[in-house]
Amino acid sequence: MEKVNSGSCLCGGVRFQISGDFQSFFLCHCSRCRKDTGSAHAANLFSTTAKITWLSGLDQVRGYRLPDTRHERCFCGICGSALPAQQMNGALLVVPAGSLDGPIDIKPTAHICYGSRAAWDDVLGAVTVLDGLPG
Repeated sequence: MEKVNSGSCLCGGVRFQISGDFQSFFLCHCSRCRKDTGSAHAANLFSTTAKITWLSGLDQVRGYRLPDTRHERCFCGICGSALPAQQMNGALLVVPAGSLDGPIDIKPTAHICYGSRAAWDDVLGAVTVLDGLPG
C-alpha cells in the first residue's frame, strides 16, 4: 500500500496529500533557509517519486524564487505558512516537514550547510525545555 501523508497550512485554507515515499529529510542551516523560516534551520522532506494532490486552497498558494538562484519556496497567501513546492521543473517535490499534519516515518538524514549555521545554534541543546508556555 502506498504511503499517504496529509498536510495543511496554519489557517486551514490550503490542504494537500502526498502519495509516495520521501528519499531524504534535510535540516538546512543556510542563511536563505533561516530567512525563510525565521528559525535555526529549515526542515524539508525531498522526493523524486512522490506526488502531491491539492485538496483545497490551491488558489491561495504563492511562490517565490530568489533571482539567479535555485532557492524557492511556496507558502499560503493568507497565513504565510510554508507549503510543498515542485522544483527542478517538477522533478523534485520539497515538503516542509512542519506542514504535514501527522507523524512521518523518516528521520532527518543530515544537517546541511551546517558551516553557515547561526552562532546561537550551537547552544540549543543546553537551553531549558518546557512542555508548555513559560509561567
